[in-house]
Amino acid sequence: MAVAAVLKAVLDADAALMLRVRDGDSSSFNLLLERHRTPVIHFLFRMVQNQAIAEELAQEAFLRVYRSRASYEPSAKFTTWLFRIATNLAFNWIRDQRSRKSQESLQDLSASGDTHHLCDGQPSVESVLVHEVKLNEVREAISRLPDKQRAAVLMHKYEEMEYSHIARVLGCSESAVKSLLFRAYESLRARLAQYA
Repeated sequence: MAVAAVLKAVLDADAALMLRVRDGDSSSFNLLLERHRTPVIHFLFRMVQNQAIAEELAQEAFLRVYRSRASYEPSAKFTTWLFRIATNLAFNWIRDQRSRKSQESLQDLSASGDTHHLCDGQPSVESVLVHEVKLNEVREAISRLPDKQRAAVLMHKYEEMEYSHIARVLGCSESAVKSLLFRAYESLRARLAQYA
C-alpha cells in the first residue's frame, strides 16, 4: 500500500508541476524534463533502435509538451500524455523510414553502431559475446513485431506500465492491449524458441 501511495504522490506531483508550467513556471518544466527524459529516451530507443534518433524524438516530445502547456488539463496521468506523444512520434518516424527505404529493416538501423550493451561484472569475452548475440536476437525479434505490438511490449516489459496505462497511451481498450501483448509474446516465443 505504501508503494501505491508513493506512486500516486509522484503522479500528483507531475500534474502539479505541469499545472505550474501552464501558469508560466519554466523551472517546473525543467523538473519534469529531468524526471522523465531518460525513461522516454530509453523507450524511444527500443522503438527506433537508434540512439541519436531516440534523443531527437524525445526532444520533440518535450517540445510538444511545452507548446501544449496552455491547454494542459490533468484529466489523465502526465506520463500517459507524454508517452502517447512519444509513441506517436516513434510510429511516425518508423512509417517515414519505411516509405523512404521500403526494403531497409530495423536490423540495418541498429547495425549503425548506436546500440548499448549491458554486462554485469567482469565476464569472460566468450560469455559477453554470447550475451550480446542473445540480446541482439531479442532486440531483432522485438523490432520485427508490428508497431503497436512492439510499443505495447516495450511499455509493458521495459517501462512496467499497467494495461490501463498502455491502453490510454495507444488509444485502445485494455482487452485490446491484452490481445496485442498475447500475440506479441506468442510471436516472440516462436522466434526465440532456440533460447528457451
